[in-house]
Amino acid sequence: MNVPGDARPRDARVYKTLRTAHLERALALPPADILYQDSRYDFDEDLVGRVRPEQVGDLRCAWLVARRGYRIVEINEPAAIDCVRRAAAVVLALAVSDVLRRRRTRVVTYAIGNIDPRALPRPTAWWPRLGRALDLLLARWVWRRTDRVAFGTETSRQLYGSVFGLAGRRRPHWTTIEALPAPCDCVPAGATPDKAPGRILFLGDLSPRKGFDAVLAAWGAVRRRLPGAVLTVVGRGALLDRAYETARADDRVRVIADPPRDVVHAELRRASVVVLPSRRQGAWREQVGLPLVEGLAHGCTVVTTDETGIADWLERAGHGVIPAGSLAELLAPVLAEAAAHPLDPESVRASLPSQDSRLEADAWLFAREVIAAPA
Repeated sequence: MNVPGDARPRDARVYKTLRTAHLERALALPPADILYQDSRYDFDEDLVGRVRPEQVGDLRCAWLVARRGYRIVEINEPAAIDCVRRAAAVVLALAVSDVLRRRRTRVVTYAIGNIDPRALPRPTAWWPRLGRALDLLLARWVWRRTDRVAFGTETSRQLYGSVFGLAGRRRPHWTTIEALPAPCDCVPAGATPDKAPGRILFLGDLSPRKGFDAVLAAWGAVRRRLPGAVLTVVGRGALLDRAYETARADDRVRVIADPPRDVVHAELRRASVVVLPSRRQGAWREQVGLPLVEGLAHGCTVVTTDETGIADWLERAGHGVIPAGSLAELLAPVLAEAAAHPLDPESVRASLPSQDSRLEADAWLFAREVIAAPA
């Protein structure tokens, strides 16, 4: 939140769903109001008191951004169809307010969407189908009203180019900044994380779409190939009971359900491999994968699928990237090989940018000066 009496023009970030990563990032960014509707399962209540986000519905959110006179407002990206009505309400409210106040509020967005909204499963009933058609129209309208777009992946930039168009009279300014973290500062500069081969970590939502069932299915083969391997499961989700069952039957499997962030960081420092074999499910596709980003920041070797938007970068950097359709055949051998011969942790950290790319993108989106779009 902005400090009362602050003379600088205020900015706002409008999200449909707020998660811990947003709160942590807000502490490193210039002051801005955060308006959200829902929170994710990983919501850290301890950070709420420090960031002070406001939980408001769509209409209330639109009213607040119109009344407060923000300089810049960040919205959810247009390709996020489940968020587009909130974004459209905010953009419309700003358009009306700008006419009355004779000003121009800048609308910006960070885009990592990598699934064509036109290709999502269509509802069968006529009313939801009408709603989907309206959402697609709103997405295009919001896109035309967006002033700056920072793409987090090349896959997302290509999607927007084909679906919404990057050229034209009302083209927004845009740039691409690969969604990579800076090395985590919980590992002191020059220090080597306490890692050893064979330590595998699954972090996050214990669900089929994140590939946790595939990890459990592959674990027996991984153990046979690498008898000293240890699997640590950190998170919660629909398959938590299966995780506990596996741990009871195998003393080389550990389960830590929904721990505080300091425990998560400790496990990341110990792990040599982070595995997140995501696959598409319904209208969902992995955009980047926060556990992958956090693993890289702690010097971990990553094993994932080609669904993530940073798959090309991971493959070039020597990490394990598996075609999502080949998980059953390839996950066990690729995971065992990565656990037996992980990349050097310092080499992993050295491959990352010195500044978190999301912070770099934010600085570009909220910069006061006009930045010409790339040719």
